[in-house]
Amino acid sequence: MAVADKGMALGLRALTALAGSDVLDRLGLRDQAERAVNNATKGGFRAAGAAGRTFSTVSRNGEPARQKTGSVRSDLFDLTPDDEQAMMRETVGGFAATRFRPAALDADAACEPPADLMSQANELGITMLGVPEEMGGALSERSAVTSALVTEALAKGDMGLALAALSPAAVATAIGLWGDSGQQGTYLPELTGENVPAAALAIQEPRAIFDPFELKTTAKRSGDGFILDGEKSLVARGVDSELFIVGADLDDHPALFIVEAATQGVLVEPQPAMGVRAAATANLKLSGVNLKAEALLGEGAPAVYADCIRLGRIAWSALAIGTAQAVCDYVVPYVNERIAFGEPISHRQAVAFKVADMATELEGMRLVMLRAASRADQGLDFSRESALARRLVAQKGMQIGSDGVQLLGGHGYIKEHPVERWYRDLRAAGVFEGGVLV
Repeated sequence: MAVADKGMALGLRALTALAGSDVLDRLGLRDQAERAVNNATKGGFRAAGAAGRTFSTVSRNGEPARQKTGSVRSDLFDLTPDDEQAMMRETVGGFAATRFRPAALDADAACEPPADLMSQANELGITMLGVPEEMGGALSERSAVTSALVTEALAKGDMGLALAALSPAAVATAIGLWGDSGQQGTYLPELTGENVPAAALAIQEPRAIFDPFELKTTAKRSGDGFILDGEKSLVARGVDSELFIVGADLDDHPALFIVEAATQGVLVEPQPAMGVRAAATANLKLSGVNLKAEALLGEGAPAVYADCIRLGRIAWSALAIGTAQAVCDYVVPYVNERIAFGEPISHRQAVAFKVADMATELEGMRLVMLRAASRADQGLDFSRESALARRLVAQKGMQIGSDGVQLLGGHGYIKEHPVERWYRDLRAAGVFEGGVLV
């Protein structure tokens, strides 16, 4: 195991063991002990990104760093997580349950994530998963499956907070996958350091039936650089973000650009949405934004942009699956404990069949999502699989949310129970593009 893997594994193992300790609960020391473990393993919580950060250009010679891809190529894949994947999923899931879940209602109402909670989420090393090891990453080999498992586990706590926490990780992953040596040297040390900035992958545009391959945001060549004009919508943590990766049309095909928030012509305004409100979505307006040639990511290759969209769709599928799992986990005990006409309502066939349908669809969604992520890891074409996963979660995930509300009856429609929020969040899986990557 590489040094970075060992460091992350040790921290995660410590947190996992701590979360399972009954002694801490009996003594009332859980919060203090968890903070101590975090301080010992990672050197203290990272503070929220400071406004107006300047990203210093670091000169790096040679080829850009890249994570290795899986060497074994096969149409078969094993759904069983390995030991480290299981450990990471358990730890992140525990964090989502104990930190995200209690904060979700207030964050949804405030339309922003708590800054200290985002700092704690950064402590899990989420931004390091898609970064090459020599650039401060956590894994020497690329693993979209691992990222998908982590994404699902976070979303089980709350999709909006998960999206907010994963937004900087999407930018780090994009630069790790497609950035040149200069871009990696400039931005990855900040994104994997002790003071991770808010950052966002901005693809969505404010129009009906949005097609991510037909962008209205434009990039025109100007001397040795580019001028960007256009508008992006539903950008996670847009107001606080110090760095964006923006999709724009260049020479009649979409491309990705790195845009610092401090650049003249960049304007951000809040745009609260129906769901994922804790992600603090915003509009990003670009008016005559001058960028240097070094801002173009992946040399503007159409294949790079296409992979970005497909990896994002896998990530959105994982977010929806985690939220749908939360719905199922909440509904089952409810219908078993809710008494009507002298017996639990789960004894009614209509209720039992609906719960069974929810569980069946959930497993199908997860299967298709993991197959897409597995093919991405193997270097195989995954365009079909990512499209199927996105289509399935857009339809079935929303249905699971709707059924959850219906099974709770009047309770499903009030904020005393989280199902109404999960239903609103699940609608996002069929609407959003960009924002997250695996």
